[in-house]
Amino acid sequence: MSGAALDSALLDVARAAARAAADELLARYGHAVEGLATKTTATDPVSEADRAAERAIRALLAQRRPGDAILGEEGGETLGTAGATSGVRWVVDPLDGTVNYLFGYPQWSVSVAAEDGDGTTLAGVVLDPLRDEELCATRGGPLLIDGAPVAVGDGARPRAATLDVALVATGFGYDAGLRARQAEVLLRVLPRVRDVRRGGSAALDLAWTALGRCDAYWERGVKAWDVAAGALLCARAGLALHELPAADGLPAGLLAAPPAFAGELLALVAGG
Repeated sequence: MSGAALDSALLDVARAAARAAADELLARYGHAVEGLATKTTATDPVSEADRAAERAIRALLAQRRPGDAILGEEGGETLGTAGATSGVRWVVDPLDGTVNYLFGYPQWSVSVAAEDGDGTTLAGVVLDPLRDEELCATRGGPLLIDGAPVAVGDGARPRAATLDVALVATGFGYDAGLRARQAEVLLRVLPRVRDVRRGGSAALDLAWTALGRCDAYWERGVKAWDVAAGALLCARAGLALHELPAADGLPAGLLAAPPAFAGELLALVAGG
């Protein structure tokens, strides 16, 4: 199978996996929370909805791509059936924005991406179940919304050409000490941009940035499953991607912005 054909086949599987997770999440949304626990801090929850959504993804992948490895937020990393290695690994966040989901705040998503052995993302999808809106792409294809191509610059307004009029998305960690350090960075950025938005789902922030609903995005402390699909969407939308190395007590992260001012935003986020 050629590279493009493989990527397209993987995207079909990714879309089906995301839909399987969404079915589990929508069935539980707004009902009494089951299986609630915490992870890194008392404010970092996980619920049965997260686990059920990941089980649905893993079941579909086991059926359609049994030789692939899977890295999931809830289930960790597993090899394919009987330890088979196809060279493809799925990176999945079954519910990105768990706090929003539990509070009934309508900004949460499912993120599913497939990557090769070099870590190159081949296909990815970010699904917004509440809006029934799907953003997806392959490494060589266009950005798609609900299956239709999105031209760079499409939308109600053109993407900002300079940082001072840019609407920028970001996110914060669960640890109080980390959030204090992130607030220092926010104080540098906020006076230099149009405004800042904090949604709560990194995957959806990236998808919306790719679509032009925000002009740029940065966040530290994100994991591979948070950004694998969304970063691909931003790349296919023509945005520049920069890794943020860990520094000054801040964890590593990711920045996505138009090339025209990506360097300027990067300098602010990285320390001035």
